[in-house]
Order: sequence, then C-alpha cells, then structure tokens
Amino acid sequence: MLRGSCLCGDIAFEVDGDFVMPHACHCTICRKSHGIAYGAYALVDAAHFRYTRGGELVKSYRSSPNAQRRFCPRCGSKLPYDIPGTDQVGFPLGVLDGTPPAIPFEAHIFVESNPTWSEITDGAPCFDTWPPDFDLPVLPSPQRPGSTPGATVAGSCLCDRIAYELPRPPAGMRHCHCSRCRKARSAPHATNAWTDLAGFRFTRGQEELTAYKVPEARFFMSVFCRTCGAPMPRVDESRDLVVIPAGSFDGDPGVRPEEHIFTGSKATWFEISDGLPRRIERD
Repeated sequence: MLRGSCLCGDIAFEVDGDFVMPHACHCTICRKSHGIAYGAYALVDAAHFRYTRGGELVKSYRSSPNAQRRFCPRCGSKLPYDIPGTDQVGFPLGVLDGTPPAIPFEAHIFVESNPTWSEITDGAPCFDTWPPDFDLPVLPSPQRPGSTPGATVAGSCLCDRIAYELPRPPAGMRHCHCSRCRKARSAPHATNAWTDLAGFRFTRGQEELTAYKVPEARFFMSVFCRTCGAPMPRVDESRDLVVIPAGSFDGDPGVRPEEHIFTGSKATWFEISDGLPRRIERD
C-alpha cells in the first residue's frame, strides 16, 4: 500500500496496486504544471486508487480537450488524474508519503519539448512523444508569444492567465530537494531560478495568484495560479528576492542549474544522476 497527500494535508489518497511505467514527461503541459523540467509519474489502475481524505476539495483544470489536471486549491500540490482513453490514473510521484522503495524512471517521454536548460542524464530510454506501445494522441504544445520589446525573459502559467517578464537573465538556478518543495511541485524536487526585484513585473493576471505558507516555515511559500494550479514566481520584498519556478519560463532564461540543495531530504525513490555539486542540508 502506497499513500500520498498534498502539501497542506487537506487531501490524501492511497494505492493498493502496482505502479506501471514510472516515467518523466517533458511535455510543455507537465513542465508548466509542475514548475520543473518534467512531470514525474507512474500509472496505476483506477480501480486501485482512492481518496481517503478531501476528495471533494479537488480542483480541476482542463489542460487539453480530453484531460483534466487536478490540484489542491489551498496549497497547489498536483494530484493524480485520469489518463484519457484508458482505465489508468497518472500518479505524480512527488506527493508520496513515507519512504517508498526506489522507483527508477523507465522512460523519458516527449523529450522533443525538453527545455534548453535541462539535461537528461540517467540513461533511461528517451522518446520524442509516447513510447511505441502507447496508442494515445499527441496534442500540440501551448504556444506563447514570448517577451515584449525591452524584456529578456518571459514566463507564464499553464492556462496563460498569468504572465511575467524580466529585463535580464536570473542570477542563478538550482534544484531543491526539501520535502516542502517536493510536495508543492508534486515532483522529485523543485527547480527554481532567482533574481532581485529590479525590473521584474507581472504583465497580466497578478490577481489570479494565490499562496500557501507552511505554518512552521520561516520563508517557504507555495505561489500558484488559482485557475490551473501552475507554480508562479514568489515576490519577497523583505529580501529583495523573486523565486521563479524554472518550468514557468516560456523560452531560454539564460541560466542553467548550478547545484542540488537539501539533498539530505531527497526522496528515497529518486536518484540524482548528474554531476552538479550537492549540499546535504536537511529541512
């Protein structure tokens, strides 16, 4: 039995069947939805999945004609959703509770949409779209207009109601493996860039932002679009800091990940396969 829950704990669920094809999906929809380079999922028969708490709270966003992405409206955690045309559920691995066994990726899919700042290093098979034995439709990637004149970097949420711009590349980017980031992004880790406040601006939809602050945390806050659940930049005026989910960028941000932090809290089921420096703090 595997169990999972959202960051705030309002919603919980369990699986009493086997996971099938753990994978990383690099499509634009998954990238926007999770705020990192990919969504980390496994498939499970719908008959073996059930909500144990808060199922009535789940919010959905129709990300394509046939699929509805689900998330917690209070904290933004992405939740399991039905795979169109199948009797399976896509289970985001980052919401798992406890210390589940290793779940190595069996494939990277939709790598044709992998962002320029992401490198695949774990040796798992890569496919431009679905693996050959998956007879599912390939949907077009969301198209975004990009930056306005004078801006260097642009970004947006999955539903495109919220957009932002920077006048220059961010100061840096890193992967964070703390348990809060993992739950908030429903992924193995968060990938965040950062910049100062100078020049950063939301160009539309700032009123669509919502946020959840972990009660015991000093700084940690999950900021996301209330319509689609996609992670969005967090503006911290007290520290002259903007933390930007890397998966929200619409083009090349001009920086690459520099290190892994909080690896002492890394998911037990995930292995880091690149050569970036690691900091082993625990949250």
